[in-house]
Formats: sequence, C-alpha cells, structure tokens
Amino acid sequence: MKHLGFIPAIVAALVLPASAQLPRAAPEATPVKIGGYLSAEYLKGQAASGYFQGSFENARGGVLLFGDWASRFGGALEFALTQDGRGELVQAWADVRASEAFQVKVGLFLVPFGRYNESRRAFQTLLVFDPYPVSDLFPESWRDIGAVLSGRLGRFQYSAYLGNGLAEGETLASGRPLHDNNKDKGRGGRAGYAFSPNLEVGASYYHGRVDEADSRAETLWGADLVWVSNSGRLTGEYIKAEIQNPSPFSPGRAEGYFAMLTLDFGALTPLVAYETLSYEDPFHGPGFGGPDVPGAGISRDLTRWAFGAVYAPHPNLRLKIEYDVNREGGGEVRNNILRVQAAVHF
Repeated sequence: MKHLGFIPAIVAALVLPASAQLPRAAPEATPVKIGGYLSAEYLKGQAASGYFQGSFENARGGVLLFGDWASRFGGALEFALTQDGRGELVQAWADVRASEAFQVKVGLFLVPFGRYNESRRAFQTLLVFDPYPVSDLFPESWRDIGAVLSGRLGRFQYSAYLGNGLAEGETLASGRPLHDNNKDKGRGGRAGYAFSPNLEVGASYYHGRVDEADSRAETLWGADLVWVSNSGRLTGEYIKAEIQNPSPFSPGRAEGYFAMLTLDFGALTPLVAYETLSYEDPFHGPGFGGPDVPGAGISRDLTRWAFGAVYAPHPNLRLKIEYDVNREGGGEVRNNILRVQAAVHF
C-alpha cells in the first residue's frame, strides 16, 4: 500500500484495510497507543452545486486508542466528532490472534467490504470526496456489531463476519442501525489474492434482511483491484446492490464503479479518477416511512471525472485539491465543484 507508506506503524496496524490487518504474534503486551486525525475542506462550485458562494465545510476529528493487553490479545477504540457536534463511536473491539491464518475480532468494527471502507479517513485517501459507489451504496464508515474472522494463507487473505446487518431507509446509504431490527443477521466478507507484489484483486459480499418483518433482503457484491508500479498506482472498485421490495414494486437495483490513476513525484501525487453510479428503486427514496409508506422512488444516473493533486510536505500532513466534473443522465447540470482539503494525523 504505497500511498499509505507515510502512516506510522502504530496507526497503520489499526486503520489499514482488512486485507492488511494480518494476525501476528506479539511477544509481550504493549502499552496503549493514542493517535488522532483532523480535516477540513473548502468548497466552491457552479450555481447548482450548493456551494456557489464558497464555504469552509466538513471539519472532522477523531481519536484512536489501541494496543495489546497480552501476547495474543489486543483491542482498539475510535471516536469521531463532526463540525455539527455529532459524535460517534467508530470502532470498539477486542481481538485474539491465534496465528497468521486465524484472528477473531469481536465488538464494533468497520465492515470488511472492498478496500475503501476501512481506509476512508481523510488522511488515508487521495480523493477529497468518496467515489459514488462508496458514498451511495452503503453507509459512511459502514460498521457493525458482531464478530470478524480474518487471516492470511500465503498470497490469499480473507475476512468473514456476522453482525446485526443493515436496515432499510430512504437510500442504501442511510440504512445503518446499531441494533438489529429483525431476527436475521447480516453476513459477508472479503477475499483477496496477491498475484504479485504489484497486483492484488479482491471480491466482497454482503447479505441480510432489512425490514422489521424479516421478509426482504439486501445483497451487495463487490470487486476491487490495486496495481502498483515504480511511477504510479491504479486502483478500482465495483459494487452492485439489489434490495427486495414488496409487491407490486419491482426490486431496487444499483451499481457503480470507480477507477483512479495516480502518479508518484515524491511529495506530489497528481491523480485522475472516473466514477459512475446507476440507481433505480421504485419503493424507497424521499418520504419513505416503512412498508406501508413508500417513498417517491430513486432514479439516478451519474458520472464524475475528478482531477486533482495531493501534496504531502510532511508525513503527517496532506493537502489536496480536486475539481469534480459532474454529469447526470437526461442533461447537463451546472454543479461542477472545486474541493480543497487539509488532513493531518498524529
């Protein structure tokens, strides 16, 4: 993970994606480590962007505590706070590392679906804004309460989990309870294979009932890729979703992907990314209030080109600039936007 190489080892052990959180034996307990992160943005866009006047937005901070309390036992705690004063517990888990091939984590955890979800904090990412399939097809910082089994066998790495699962809301991105709303449990995971030191591919899956009657399910499939060379990096992720709807509504369906190319010029990293999203759901959407109160429906066909650069004058600081060229099905909307972000960690 070349673009995360600046993160101190004690932070990387917690926040790298599940495919990199490999079990390893610790000879003795280590003291609790404390880290944190801060970020803020400036947004200025076209008339329909919502930021025509320009605005400083999205101030966010977080605190990380993690460490081993015995040779093969450890834990982590993460708390985040947004500019509107909303605080949330992001992670709170304990783990057992029996071997490199077998690790069990229990508690509140980031869901191992794709690569992006477990490493989308501002100091970890190169894009200012989450790509469409990540931002629209599951909740922000998607997390669950339950258990995760993970490990590595040679070039193969895996994570599988069981938790409360998602609940239905107006959109796929809004259905995140921290308690179960039915008898069913959400389950899924990710498997990845490193064909070489430069190429890794992965596949992800999630399935769970979403309604209180325990009758309708949501299913997600995903695929991801990362290819690294001496001069750059290509990453991509594809996500497809299907949600069952009551009769006479047809099922909701959505899919999207993004691909990002970055070049390595030392402290400067130019980038270009392409993103798509197609989302059709006749039952949910604005005004949704449950099985007896259908929403107005969802119909979205979006694409985005993102052009930008990241400058890291210090290993703990990232300065990003990004211009997003947005397009919607049915015609052009003047909502292109310039995003500038500063992100630090300590």
